[in-house]
Amino acid sequence: MLRVYNTLTRKKEAFQTIEPGIVRMYVCGPTVYDKAHVGHAMSALVFDIVRRYLEYRGYDVRFVMNFTDVDDKIIARANEKGVDPFDLAEGYIRDFEEHLADLNILPATSNPRATQTMEQIQDMVRGLIEKGYAYESNGDVYFRVTKDADYGKLSGRKLEDMQAGARIAVDEQKENPMDFALWKAAKPGEPAWDSPWGKGRPGWHIECSAMNLHELGETIDIHGGGNDLIFPHHENEIAQSECYTGKLFARYWMHNGMLQLSGEKMSKSVGNLVTIEEFLSEHEGDVMRMLVLNGNYRSPLAFTDESIAAAERGLERIKSGLRPAAPNAAGAATDALTAQAESTKTAFLEAMDDDFNTAGALGYLFELVRAINTARDAGATDEQLQPAQDTLRELTGVLGLRLEEKQGSGDADKFIDLLVEVRSEARKQKLWALSDLIRDKLAELGVTIEDNKDGTSWRWG
Repeated sequence: MLRVYNTLTRKKEAFQTIEPGIVRMYVCGPTVYDKAHVGHAMSALVFDIVRRYLEYRGYDVRFVMNFTDVDDKIIARANEKGVDPFDLAEGYIRDFEEHLADLNILPATSNPRATQTMEQIQDMVRGLIEKGYAYESNGDVYFRVTKDADYGKLSGRKLEDMQAGARIAVDEQKENPMDFALWKAAKPGEPAWDSPWGKGRPGWHIECSAMNLHELGETIDIHGGGNDLIFPHHENEIAQSECYTGKLFARYWMHNGMLQLSGEKMSKSVGNLVTIEEFLSEHEGDVMRMLVLNGNYRSPLAFTDESIAAAERGLERIKSGLRPAAPNAAGAATDALTAQAESTKTAFLEAMDDDFNTAGALGYLFELVRAINTARDAGATDEQLQPAQDTLRELTGVLGLRLEEKQGSGDADKFIDLLVEVRSEARKQKLWALSDLIRDKLAELGVTIEDNKDGTSWRWG
């Protein structure tokens, strides 16, 4: 039985969908005003892994991730650069989609945009006004937080405590300092849409509620995002959505922890970010995925040279379990390997069923890799290794790992085969210095030599 930690109830709960066999899942995507950083990659990877496991368990997952393509930050950055804000947003959306593909993140069922959901947004704002939950003030529309008796239930904050420290800006005309904008009156030079309240644009929170409602319906199974969105974004989404529909907005709220560089949350405002583009210029996408898999998705994740190196070592360790048998392998007893493959699959599922415990699941995969490598060293043939390796491929695929081996050109491979043959002959003649020289020079070229009782093999990396 799959159990999921629900931020709303602050405990793990048995996972039960609204409709049998179907998961409606919405994840807050980026506000596209700059290049995406590895913190965005972490969140996208977390929910890709969740989605993949749900699909592996037989669910039809309807996965929606939005793009906020009109926002104060986008407008400000466009003005800085002297470009059209829509062109700016479109460029960053294309870049982000390319990075998702590089990270082997499955395409969403739908990627709605705020600019393409104006009709639904305005319908929702109008409905909230009619129900008394919102009011118009000089072209702005605000949500009345005091009208919602449950306001603060996700974050655990009390409205009276929040009101005590809140302030109203000079240019705002709110009934209460905690009221938040559903619609903003247009300012000179900003993108604007016609509305019953005059020209303007939506507030940030209402965009996600309207897209959610339009794409997935009144109640969804999972709403996800970074834990920095719990308040005010997700809190406000709940308030306006549930007041509008009169129904539960989301059954399970899942939040990933933040990626931390030198102990601080990675963010554009702090200026301590590493872009996805920069990371992928030095590492394969699987390394970023392994970094995420090594931790608990709800906890902060350290982004350091040491954690990246550990992810690379773990990745190479898994890849070692997929390598072919040694040349001239004579065969070996594989009963233990067969038993290990069966127990690994059972243990893997138990770990993932415990709130997507990827670190635990990886531990069981490493045990299977150890058993495969032990059998190979004992002389197991490719045919004997294949069933366990198939299990390893299946389960690493559930986690979204590509496990691509580095490749050389055909001519380079033939030349390396020749050098390995020369080295084997040198070893037979006990020319150890020559043997070591060939091994070391090949290592400098990224080629690893492996000697065992049945012969010598080599691989890239």
